[in-house]
This record gives sequence, structure tokens and C-alpha cells, in this order.
Amino acid sequence: MNALGLRRFLVERPPRPERCELCAAAVPDDHRHLVDTEKRALACACTACALLMEAPGAAAGRFRAVPNRYLTDPSHRLDDGAWDALQIPVGVAFFFRNAALDRLVALYPSPAGATESELEPATWTEVLGGSRLAELLEPDVEALLLRRAEGRIECHLVPIDICYELVGRMRLLWQGFDGGAEARAALDAFFDDVRRQARPVEEAVRP
Repeated sequence: MNALGLRRFLVERPPRPERCELCAAAVPDDHRHLVDTEKRALACACTACALLMEAPGAAAGRFRAVPNRYLTDPSHRLDDGAWDALQIPVGVAFFFRNAALDRLVALYPSPAGATESELEPATWTEVLGGSRLAELLEPDVEALLLRRAEGRIECHLVPIDICYELVGRMRLLWQGFDGGAEARAALDAFFDDVRRQARPVEEAVRP
């Protein structure tokens, strides 16, 4: 192979733009996502396709648009006993209802990615089932995001894609046994942003 042929492997190429997985249109960095309920995966979407998938029964229910609402309920308080009942070994977890499996799924970030924790339905009902956030939770596309830190437990209803964003960030930054200073700083910044966006549950409207 001549030098000209080798050069194309040595020159850094710009990253390919992300594209909508339905229509292949290029999407910006802050694009929306769909939940592919058949593959149990997130799919990138342009604004037009995301809006189309918001309609009930669109694509025979395979794709569901992830909404962009953040809610919190200051009146619903959790204590250490509630956290212990959930049996989460770290300080952060998220919970969502998988419609296809007809059950709740509990996941937490780890160096290996999203790790599932066994969750008994009775435990969910006891700890979170009676909360207003749980009543508003949309299957597959939203999650209850919990964090225990500095003697308090916070709970927010959030789009499910940001939970997987957090998982990816923690996997990338995690060092040592406890994650390390960089991972903890990223976690603090992430929850600061969630708090800024979260509205009181009294203002909630279903997506």
C-alpha cells in the first residue's frame, strides 16, 4: 500500500453525526429519545419522529417517546429504613415499570454498567407505591431516581434516558472501590441539574 493509501488511516476523521433511527435524519446533540419496547433499548429520534411517537398507538406501540418532565415531591420523605428495605448496595438507584414484562425493575450504576437489583412488589408498595410520583410514573419512559447522601434521601421522577446517561457517566469515571473523587463530583453535578429542572408534583401534567 502506498503512502497516500496509508494516510487515510492516520488522519483523524470527524465523528459521524448521530441520526434518527426512524428516518435517518441527522439529529443535534440534545436530541430526543424513544424507547424501543421490543429491543428494550433507547433509540435516537429527530423532533418530528419523537412527536409522531407521542400519539397513542403509534408504531403499534413499539416505540414510545421519552417525555421531558422532572418532578419532585417534598412531602414524601424516605428514611434509612426504607432504603435498606430496597436492598440497594450503593447510594443511587432508579426504578421503572417494564410494560412488556409487567413488573418493576430496579437498577443502579456500577463499574460494569446498569446492574439490576431484585425488587419484591411488596417492598415497592411499602416504600414507594403510595407516593404521588409513583402514581404519575409512565411505564418504560420514566423512572423514579433516588439518591442517599449526607443523611437524606431524595426522589425525583425523571425521563428514563437521563438515568442511562448517568450509568454511562459513572462507568466511564469510576475508579477504585468507592468511585473516586471525579465520579462523585460528576454525580453531584448531575443531581444539581435534576433539582434545577424538577417542578413540584402539584404542577404535574401527564405527558
